[in-house]
Amino acid sequence: MELRLKFSLFVLATAFATIFFHSMVDGVKLKEKFKWREVEFEWPSEQAKQNDLDSGKYIVHNNLPLGLERWRDKLFVTVPRWKSGVAASLTYVNVSDEQSPKLRPYPSWEENELPTAHAHSESNDESKFLKNNASIISTFRVRADECDRLWVMDTGLANILGDAVQYAPPSLVLFDLYTDKLIRRHYFNSSLLKEDSFFANVIVDTERGDCDNAFAYIPDLGSYAVIVYSFDEDRSWRVKHNFFHFDPLAGDYNIGGVNFQWTDGVFGMAVGKRLQDGSRPVYFHAFSSTKEFMVSNTILKNASYSQSPQAYYDYKLLGDRGPNSQSSAEFYDSTTGVIFYTQVNKDGVGCWNTAMPLNADTQGLVDSDSDALVFPNDLKVDSEGNLWVLSDRLPMFIFTELDAEQYNYRILIGDTREMIKGTPCDK
Repeated sequence: MELRLKFSLFVLATAFATIFFHSMVDGVKLKEKFKWREVEFEWPSEQAKQNDLDSGKYIVHNNLPLGLERWRDKLFVTVPRWKSGVAASLTYVNVSDEQSPKLRPYPSWEENELPTAHAHSESNDESKFLKNNASIISTFRVRADECDRLWVMDTGLANILGDAVQYAPPSLVLFDLYTDKLIRRHYFNSSLLKEDSFFANVIVDTERGDCDNAFAYIPDLGSYAVIVYSFDEDRSWRVKHNFFHFDPLAGDYNIGGVNFQWTDGVFGMAVGKRLQDGSRPVYFHAFSSTKEFMVSNTILKNASYSQSPQAYYDYKLLGDRGPNSQSSAEFYDSTTGVIFYTQVNKDGVGCWNTAMPLNADTQGLVDSDSDALVFPNDLKVDSEGNLWVLSDRLPMFIFTELDAEQYNYRILIGDTREMIKGTPCDK
């Protein structure tokens, strides 16, 4: 009898421990905030929507969300113009919206409409095709800074996978988030652009109280360089380095049953904690690579020195994240000192505590899901300590096709402190 009682108590304790363990694990997993089978927009009227459908301005299955950013109640979602029929490239939803909200164009519908064909001319004006300087042609990623400005990297390129049209040179577009008004548009000089140049990301280096002294770093993943932009001087320059190139041994991908090869160079970047000397480390990696590097922001911000051969040894190899750890985006969380990064080959999100050496043993996998996290494309940490992740099954969109009956696009959220519990990042 006593033995049976002990056994029963053991079974109960084990069951309780199992339930408790699973509740702990479930508690640190990313939670679905939004999900879509296919995205839809909030048109001014049903007639306006029908007109766009009839004209081909809106082809439902050609709209794929890719980048995200949170500012107050707005959650910005980018929809690059990979194909024709993208209704709006820069959009937002409200954090309080229901599960599958309609996307609202930002700053308005007008700024997201492609110029009409007759706008093409032989003029040398950089913005010859744009309706106005606040127009957005196609953007992949955006960043809201500490000074309540939205930085938009506009490629100026539409129908990328089809009969591509370069409506305008790549440019940075800045908006005042309180007024939704344009602050400035900066076009990249043609001398900064190479044949394979492609700009899909923007990282901002600034602090509240020193808003004019802001810099942006724009990785050129196609021709392996970084464009540095000074807000105060309103000028940009091109920085080259061997570490910006892809690793030929890390260009093979197997995602969602799709095998493909990419040669994308420098892509993910993150600005770290301010050091005692006032500098900040800038972490970076090529997309097709498993290695992480670092350079001081004082190097990048010095236009003449950063472009000189003397700067070569200022770049440091931090280490290797391990096999199949290719990453599309990374973000430094100042509260935990952890860099969160996407793990596209592992359908997950990884982490690394910047206070620790960087090697395979110090990397954590904070979440992985072969359905909800197929190709995590972008992630950000907001001011409240929430990690936001957008997954979009991009390889299927490009190389095969998406199933409109399934949920293809998701935005997930998790508390950064909870996410790293039980991982090597929680030190």
